Amino acid sequence: MTSPPRHHPSERAIAIRYQQLSAEVKALQRQCYALATLRLKAAVEANGTGKGLAVVSDIDETILDNTPVMAHAMTLGEHLDGFETWKLWEREGSPHLLPGAAEFFRLADDLGVTIFYVSDRFEENKLATIATLSRLGLPQVRAEQVLLFGPPKAERRAAVERDHRIVLQLGDTLHDFHGCFAGVTLDEQHKLAKDHGHRFGEDWIVFPNAAHGTWMEAELRPWDAPGDT
Repeated sequence: MTSPPRHHPSERAIAIRYQQLSAEVKALQRQCYALATLRLKAAVEANGTGKGLAVVSDIDETILDNTPVMAHAMTLGEHLDGFETWKLWEREGSPHLLPGAAEFFRLADDLGVTIFYVSDRFEENKLATIATLSRLGLPQVRAEQVLLFGPPKAERRAAVERDHRIVLQLGDTLHDFHGCFAGVTLDEQHKLAKDHGHRFGEDWIVFPNAAHGTWMEAELRPWDAPGDT
């Protein structure tokens, strides 16, 4: 007998609805790319050229909007990380770009900065992911620059750093930025986020994702109002 899901379906629906349909999320995504553009231009200007510099970006909910498959999985009663549905989406789905993504990556390419797409999409679907990114007009979509699930993201970033200086990282979960965030408790994530606070908005740009994260299992902490029993 399987245990019941911890989250009521309405909770998932609200999260996905906010991620997919709210104008606020689109505004936040535009804001992230606006800030990333400022930081990228400053880094290239300080370096004198884009040569030797790299941008490392996650793909899902950072470049691509995958909310249709989130909604689809919910209607099937699956968890958001249902592997088979997600693998099918990677092969057959038609995600679209987040607002601001096309302009940002075109600018990075024009400035001579190398782009690495570092994602935990499945390696077995690498050709499909490359085809999706190419269809959407993203630049530098080459096999050696699309680094998918296998070694931890920290190792993939280290491989990039052998020949490039990473000046900007984009992602929607904290392990997109540093290996210290991977596999730790929520309380530890909060402490580490504070410790690395100077990097957010500088060379780390965090995108909103209301529908995925370790925080989804956390218990709420309601106000203990006077007179409550």
